[in-house]
Amino acid sequence: MQKPTRERILDAAHELMRTLGLSRATTKEIARAAGCSEAALYKHFAGKEDLFVAVLGERLPRLTPLLHRLLLDPSARTVEENLAEVARQAVLFYAESFPIAASLYAETKLKARHDTVMRDMGTGPHMPIESLDAYLRAERANGRLAPGADTFAAASLLLGACAQRAFAYDADGAIGKRPPQGVDTFAAALASTLLTGIAP
Repeated sequence: MQKPTRERILDAAHELMRTLGLSRATTKEIARAAGCSEAALYKHFAGKEDLFVAVLGERLPRLTPLLHRLLLDPSARTVEENLAEVARQAVLFYAESFPIAASLYAETKLKARHDTVMRDMGTGPHMPIESLDAYLRAERANGRLAPGADTFAAASLLLGACAQRAFAYDADGAIGKRPPQGVDTFAAALASTLLTGIAP
């Protein structure tokens, strides 16, 4: 039984964006790979940026839902455990999203248009930092972080380190240098090191 059209479009978009990059994965190519018309694609998605956001949210590791869950129930686990899980998901998310979005930075006009659409949609690469900052502020208010902790700086440090790892190392070692630590070890060490500076 064939998957629903929307699912086929998302699968095709994910694969083409991953292999060709966002700038070269056209809606026409995506529709062809999904086995549908371009008109059918536009029945489900407003445009390529809408499709890009759906791929990030539905086909890549689930960083944003994790951050939202932490805001709803911040004290189910220790702060260190929560930050280690955020770091683990962020490493996986950035490792998959970098190859997709990298081509944007080679085309200034495309990047500007993409940024405008993302802003109009109320999303963008700043959202995980702001969500993690909100979680850390809640933990600070609950007394689980130092009263003077700079939560925005902490969120930026943690997610920035995860993004840098994805940028600097080849996760599977196929074309470059493999990271010196596995994802779980890196995530736990990052959370522990960060908390040394902001724990009460």
